[in-house]
Amino acid sequence: MKKILFLTAIALVLFSCKSTSITDTKLDKGAQVAMKGNWVISSVTYPGSEYIKVNSFEIADSQCFVGSTWKFVSNNNKGNMALTNSKCAPFSSQITWFVNKSGEFVLKVLNADIKAKKVREGYVLNVANQTETSFQLVDKGNVEGKSISVVYQFQKVN
Repeated sequence: MKKILFLTAIALVLFSCKSTSITDTKLDKGAQVAMKGNWVISSVTYPGSEYIKVNSFEIADSQCFVGSTWKFVSNNNKGNMALTNSKCAPFSSQITWFVNKSGEFVLKVLNADIKAKKVREGYVLNVANQTETSFQLVDKGNVEGKSISVVYQFQKVN
């Protein structure tokens, strides 16, 4: 389920692929193991859509995620993420995640007070262009009948 708000002068997209059910829960262990480790988001782009503003994961403006650090632990599907952009409010959280056989990255951002199994909502993005040192998470949405993408470019830190 995507939340989108479009303004006429500049598109403001409250864009997150929040979902309450995941149809394919069979894991792609190869893709998951390739994501193991520490990563940084090097860029957030909107191919073909230059005039939009995106609120990512209902946390912050998508550009606040540039420079954010992510740790993925593949054997237990846990990790953490932290916004480190000095122009934005700091944020950090534990996460749970997995990659299913459909190539979807499923993410839950955890609240300190609530265990992962109690968190009923998450985010679903497509995995693209995965190599040993980089991958992309792609969120798809629709603004006034036009398909748009938000591409989060991850680079391996170590």
